[in-house]
Amino acid sequence: MFFCIPCYYVAMHNKFSKSRLPGNPHVARIPVPVRELHAGHRAAILEHFLQLNDDDRRLRFGTHTPDEVIERYVEGLDFNQDTIFGIFDAQLNIVGLAHLAYLPVFKSKARAAEFGVSVLAEGRAQGFGTALLGRAAVHSRNTRIETLFVHCLANNKAMMHLAQKAGMSVEYAYGDADAYLKLPPANSSTIVEEAANEQWADFDYAVKANLKRSHAAWWWFLGRPALAS
Repeated sequence: MFFCIPCYYVAMHNKFSKSRLPGNPHVARIPVPVRELHAGHRAAILEHFLQLNDDDRRLRFGTHTPDEVIERYVEGLDFNQDTIFGIFDAQLNIVGLAHLAYLPVFKSKARAAEFGVSVLAEGRAQGFGTALLGRAAVHSRNTRIETLFVHCLANNKAMMHLAQKAGMSVEYAYGDADAYLKLPPANSSTIVEEAANEQWADFDYAVKANLKRSHAAWWWFLGRPALAS
């Protein structure tokens, strides 16, 4: 059976272009494949964070963050407790990453999760932050999270723009900012949407992996080292 990968890509692109952001029925979703990560991606996650410059690290973690602190942070990630999402480039490097950390449950308090995101410089202005937040919001609804929470520095303009665009309520205090988004309960649409997201992201990853292997094999056949694209 002949399978046309570009045709499949176009079909999936059109499908996601017609889908909607949760909670906002008039905004079309950007068709960015966002994949849920697992412990096998730990090295790639570390490499992603180490590529952030000093200012990007300060905005992501709220303080000066040297390599050794990042290494301990990545080593301590619990993929059974929290959820990590990533966007991969053609070389399977993580260009955008979101960490959805479930907060402790207290009586009479809504179940909440904290959202943190980072995007490498070459991946910015492409809707990656929006795609990661949308993916996290749908997953949160499907796991009975009622409030999505963001804590960051008040001068983190990119994060504040993302939060306000998503309709989050923002509070400022002592140089920090807290943003909240109340999530409606899950329904059949959010369950189907997450399943479709997972299928699309898995397919995208498989295609990129195959193309990367083919590229390396071609250069090996020519007797030359593979060139980074």
